[in-house]
Amino acid sequence: MAFSDENIATSYLTRISYFRLKYYWTDMIESVSGNFVKGTTFDKVIERYEFDKKLRNILFGAIEILEVGLRTKFITTLSLATNSGLWYLDTSLFENRQFHEGIVLDMKKEFGRNSDPFVRKYLEEHPDWDKEILGGDNPDAWMIFETATFGTLSKMYKNLKNQSPLKSRLANELGLYSARDLSSWLEAISVMRNIIAHHSRIWYRIFSKKPTNIRGHRHEWMAQNLTEHQRKRAFGVISCLLYLCNAIKPDNTIKDDIKDLFRSMPDIPIFMIGFTQGWDNNPLWK
Repeated sequence: MAFSDENIATSYLTRISYFRLKYYWTDMIESVSGNFVKGTTFDKVIERYEFDKKLRNILFGAIEILEVGLRTKFITTLSLATNSGLWYLDTSLFENRQFHEGIVLDMKKEFGRNSDPFVRKYLEEHPDWDKEILGGDNPDAWMIFETATFGTLSKMYKNLKNQSPLKSRLANELGLYSARDLSSWLEAISVMRNIIAHHSRIWYRIFSKKPTNIRGHRHEWMAQNLTEHQRKRAFGVISCLLYLCNAIKPDNTIKDDIKDLFRSMPDIPIFMIGFTQGWDNNPLWK
């Protein structure tokens, strides 16, 4: 590997570990000899690292749109339909009772350790609150859902009864006709969210959860099904995230921000994250 400026390289390696950087040069290694291919430079590695960081920053903003919007739709749709702020405690709405109880206890623990003033005030005024049991004095959905993680929201949606019109209504409000598809997408996005939240890389990553190819959609989507390569790389999950954000906030700038990043760094091989040839010809990305 060639180094154009060893001082700059030293600066990077004192704050970013060698092990963390090595995945950005995986494709620059010859398979037989194990040596770097001719023309490999540290500058190329750092350019990829900086690209990955900038893309993750854009995606984190997109996840905020989805996460806040999903919370709102959960709260509004189910509270109005059940005429109760405590619907999330109703086991009859969910498929698996034991799984449901675990999710609620997780939500209560998340609520109890939150330091936001509204949480502290609630706990002070409700001595019967108990995070270890389902009973006790529980806050309404519009309060406790404000502290629920995206992963918890995804799990709760998946566990809603499959034949429930409420589950289908939530999917429809997000532009999908299948609750199964929305559940798959939320799981995949949740994995990516956790990766980004821990400042890990999405570059050259194979995701453990692959989003489904949807059977119906109300907004602009793909010209054809996602390929297996696209589904297991970042492109598939990012496309799902963009679609859902478009349903929640049509005037978002996510697509333009990503395209601007690509234009500003034209030497980045974006096919490494699933943006294969013709990706921008899809209606979603035009």
